Amino acid sequence: MDDTSIDTSVAPTGPGCVECEAAGSWWFHLRRCAECGHIGCCDDSLSRHARKHAAESGHTVMQSYEPGENWFYSFKTRQVFDGPTMVEPTSHPPAQGVPGPTARVPSDWVRQLDRAHAR
Repeated sequence: MDDTSIDTSVAPTGPGCVECEAAGSWWFHLRRCAECGHIGCCDDSLSRHARKHAAESGHTVMQSYEPGENWFYSFKTRQVFDGPTMVEPTSHPPAQGVPGPTARVPSDWVRQLDRAHAR
């Protein structure tokens, strides 16, 4: 683990994926950058914004931003690990839904994810 890239005092950028929110899109699961608080969608989402953030910023450690989950992931080492307690909130609001946000999730979301990951 590279704990130098974890800043426990940085608040998350919001309740959802920054880029998906800007585009009016949806996501499967969310990840929080442990260095700057950027919220991006996971690799199982259509756009994989957390991975793109890591590649563009060099911030390689993400934490799950899902309710009840506290694990971290390093894109550099490709390892999941336990880490420190981050500043609240530590997850998106449970009412937001998974996938979310509920109001924007299409009825064929499973098919869309399957198709995106087949590429």
